Amino acid sequence: MHPLAPIYCIVFHGRRRIAAGTLAEAVRSSCEQLADRVAEVQVFDAETSKPIDVDWRGDADDVVARLVPTETGPPSRGRPRLGVVAREVTLLPRHWEWLAEQPGGASVTLRRLVEQARREDGGGDRRRAQESTHRFMTAMAGDEAGYEEALRALFANDAARFETFTATWPEDVREHARALAKPAFEKPGIGNGESGIVGAV
Repeated sequence: MHPLAPIYCIVFHGRRRIAAGTLAEAVRSSCEQLADRVAEVQVFDAETSKPIDVDWRGDADDVVARLVPTETGPPSRGRPRLGVVAREVTLLPRHWEWLAEQPGGASVTLRRLVEQARREDGGGDRRRAQESTHRFMTAMAGDEAGYEEALRALFANDAARFETFTATWPEDVREHARALAKPAFEKPGIGNGESGIVGAV
């Protein structure tokens, strides 16, 4: 992840999803909802499902203040509410000249090129989705009925069996696992239609 990129996460208290958003937003929301914030609270990176350690001591302001500086610093340029974050892009003069000649300008062209590359890298997207889903399932559903069967279905690209074996899981856990797994079941070359995060130029 780019060091200036905001960290998006999802927070569970037990088997219930209680917050999602940037790390600072989700942590503050969690603090406001829970009296006992430490017990059974788990924070996951929304993309990779890697756990994020949070020091829950003190009030909401104390907890947020201890997060990484990139989460509490001044707002970045771009359109963050639309999922677009401004970053510096370094190119050779001929690259800038070529981008300037493209319909829609540099930003539109870069978005299109990124989406094209992502579609062509369908295998990579599938593998990342499988790994993220696996991490989340292991942390949140390892003791649930059908866990091993669902895991086998995930790596076998069998969406129907995955849905079958996750059907009895707690609702929030089930729905998040299915959302994470969705790209793993898409056919190569089919994008998900979401806008990528690109550098503003």
